[in-house]
Amino acid sequence: MSLLVYYSSNTGNTHRFVEKVGFAAKRIPTNAVDGIPAIREPYVLVVPTYAGGEGQGAVPKQVIRFLNDPENRSFIRGVVAAGNRNFGEFFGYAGSVIASKCKVPVLHRFELLGTEEDVKNVREKVERLWQ
Repeated sequence: MSLLVYYSSNTGNTHRFVEKVGFAAKRIPTNAVDGIPAIREPYVLVVPTYAGGEGQGAVPKQVIRFLNDPENRSFIRGVVAAGNRNFGEFFGYAGSVIASKCKVPVLHRFELLGTEEDVKNVREKVERLWQ
């Protein structure tokens, strides 16, 4: 089974993208008070990028909290990163940061809400990962 764990801000762009992909999904809450989910099965993380001029702050704080749990981190198998091409070289940079630290691949990068082609690519790449 393909599980996506994702973070989406209140704009909901990442949430809508994950819904279009159509796999089982678990959301990391936007509010720290809501607690961090405990994921105890393999998953692909879908994360937006919030990068400053030099890439600082690219990974949302709630995602950092989620990955700081060693068990949550142990089950990550890949990353899909959202971003805005206006960030240039830092487009989808949160995916690169997480992939490097967790030693998993960046499976795909998409802009804002993603296109139908992005949805198709993510489905295929996640399914291939589980084979």
